[in-house]
Amino acid sequence: MALSEIKATARPRAGKGAARQVRREGKVPGVIYGDKQSAVTIALDSNELGKIIGKGKFLSTLFTLDVDGAKTRVIPRDVQLDPVKDFAIHVDFQRVGPGGKIRVNVPCKFVNEAASPGLKRGGVLNIVRHEVEVVCSADAIPAFFEFDMTGIEIGRSIHISATKIPEGAALVIRDRDFTVATVAGAKAQEEEVKPTAADTAATTAATAAAAGDAKAAAGGSKDAKAAPAAAGAKPAAKPAAKK
Repeated sequence: MALSEIKATARPRAGKGAARQVRREGKVPGVIYGDKQSAVTIALDSNELGKIIGKGKFLSTLFTLDVDGAKTRVIPRDVQLDPVKDFAIHVDFQRVGPGGKIRVNVPCKFVNEAASPGLKRGGVLNIVRHEVEVVCSADAIPAFFEFDMTGIEIGRSIHISATKIPEGAALVIRDRDFTVATVAGAKAQEEEVKPTAADTAATTAATAAAAGDAKAAAGGSKDAKAAPAAAGAKPAAKPAAKK
């Protein structure tokens, strides 16, 4: 299998001062280690390295590293980025010997999202693991793990068992069928409406009016009960005429 090639030059000195000097020259300092050999400090062209990283899957891809004509098969292990400008400021490479096994993160890929009833009804795909770590042969690194979303409803979880692990690769986590993603229901954002001063005054007035009507109704009821009693009362006796 032909590997993509990265060109580099050896740099004799290590340390922060030497690394800063390399960066001033428009290059990225790096190191090669592993395969029972001494570490070698190198410098890489910043623009070329940036293009390679921009293609994606940098940390899970084998490369041929050409250091002043000496070629070594490597896999990138770490890239330090500038916190502001987001370009590489240091990179580590691990040598990979013939038939060697490596530990690598493989990206997850979700397909047929349009065939998921849960997503159609407004659910959200919540990705728990964007990558899954495996141990495999350096010559057989899986490109990705594929998960089919067909028929997945809201509230369902997608586990690692839903994909096929290629022969020659072994999951680092083996003691459980861990979750890779879930389909969660969309949360409606309710907006709280605060009453205005006019609304408050109107409400107060309406409450007072209702209380007044109730009082008046109660008073009228008493008068109505008293009226029949008065109507049934006998008139007072007239005083007797004097003789």
